[in-house]
Amino acid sequence: MSEIKVNSIKGVGASAAAITVNNSDGTCTANITNNLSNRNLIINGAMQVAQRGTSSTNNGMQTVDRFAVYYQGTDEAPTQEQVNITSGTSPYTEGFRKAYVVRNGNQTSGAGSNDMVTIYYQAEAQDIANSGWNYTSSSSFITLSFWVKSSVAQNFYGRFTTSDSPVYNYPFETGSLSANTWTKITKTISGNSNLVVNNDNGVGLYIEWIPFQGTDKTGNVSLHQWGAWDSSVRTPDYGSDMDDWYLTNDATFEITGVQLEVGSVATDFEHRSFAQELQLCKRYFQKMTRGATEVYCTGYYESDTNGRHALQLPVTMRTAPSITFSAASTFTLIYTGSLKTGTSIGIINTSSESVFTNLTVGSGGGTDGQACLLASASGQTSSISMEAEL
Repeated sequence: MSEIKVNSIKGVGASAAAITVNNSDGTCTANITNNLSNRNLIINGAMQVAQRGTSSTNNGMQTVDRFAVYYQGTDEAPTQEQVNITSGTSPYTEGFRKAYVVRNGNQTSGAGSNDMVTIYYQAEAQDIANSGWNYTSSSSFITLSFWVKSSVAQNFYGRFTTSDSPVYNYPFETGSLSANTWTKITKTISGNSNLVVNNDNGVGLYIEWIPFQGTDKTGNVSLHQWGAWDSSVRTPDYGSDMDDWYLTNDATFEITGVQLEVGSVATDFEHRSFAQELQLCKRYFQKMTRGATEVYCTGYYESDTNGRHALQLPVTMRTAPSITFSAASTFTLIYTGSLKTGTSIGIINTSSESVFTNLTVGSGGGTDGQACLLASASGQTSSISMEAEL
C-alpha cells in the first residue's frame, strides 16, 4: 500500500496551508471555501425577508428582518429600506438580490456631538455560546464578512459588543471605500478571557455598522481589539475626514451578504432559501394577515359579546411575544352563518407558542360556549403582529 506523509498541503504562491496535518493523531485541519451548511450565525444576512415592510423613516427594526437602524440628533430622519441589487455587480453575480440601505436625510445643522446613524444586529446568546467558538481563548476565532457600498468615499467604523457582564467592546473599520462601489469586508476576531456569553435567549453579541457617530460616543480607543465597555467611547472619532457621508443629503450606505462563522477563514456565503430564512426570522417576529372573512382559527363565545380564541403560532418564538392588532373593526366573529364585527380586541395571555385573544362584539351575538370563528370582517383586511425581538 502506497502512503504519502506530509505536514501540510499549500497552493503555489499561497500564504497559508490549505490542509494542515496533525502528526500525532493523523487528523487534519482544512481551510474550506466551498458552501458548507449551518455555518452562518446571522439570520437573514442576504436581506431577503422584510415582513414589516420595505421602507421606513422610524427607528428600530422596521423593514429587513433582524436588522435595525437607530438614529438620534438628526435634522431629517434617515430612511431604511430593502432594495434590489443591480445586476452585473459582484454581489449580484454571487447570488445576492437584496440589500439593506440607510438613506441619509438633510442634516442642515451639521455634525452634532450627539448625532448618530447606525445599523445593528443582535445575535441570540445561546447561538453564540453553542457555536463552537471558544470566545474566552485568544487563539479561537470568529469571522465576520459582508458586502458594503457607500455613495460617499470614506472610511467607516463598526463594533462588536458582548451583552452579558462584564460588557466588552471590539471596534473595527471598513477601510476607505470607493464611492458607489461594492466592497467585500472580512474581519477575524479572536476570543478574550474576559468575555462572557450566557447560554440563554438574551442578547449574546451586538454587531454595529456606523455611517456616523458624534463625539459624545467616540474617543481614544484601539481598533481591532477587545476592551472594557465605555458607553461614551465606542469607536475612534469621526473627524472632519469621516463626516462627509453624514453631511451629504441623501447619501446611502448599503450592506448585504452578512456572515458570521466560527474560525479564522471567511468561507463562501451560506445561501439559504427564502423559506428557510423566513422560518428563522419568525422566531423573533411574525405577522398573520387575512383578507375579507378569511379565518384565523376556531374558538368559542365566553358570553354573548366576547369570543375567545387560542391562536397557535406556526413557529415557536424566542419568548412570549408582544402583540399588535389592526383595528378591532377589521375582525369579526362568525357563527351559524352570522357575522358580528369587533368593537375591541385584546390579549388574555400569551406564550412562545400561542396567543389567547378576546374579541368583543355588539350584543345579541352567540351564547356562552357556542363555537365561533375569528376572521377578518367583511370587506376588511386584518392583521396580528407578534414580536419577540432581542
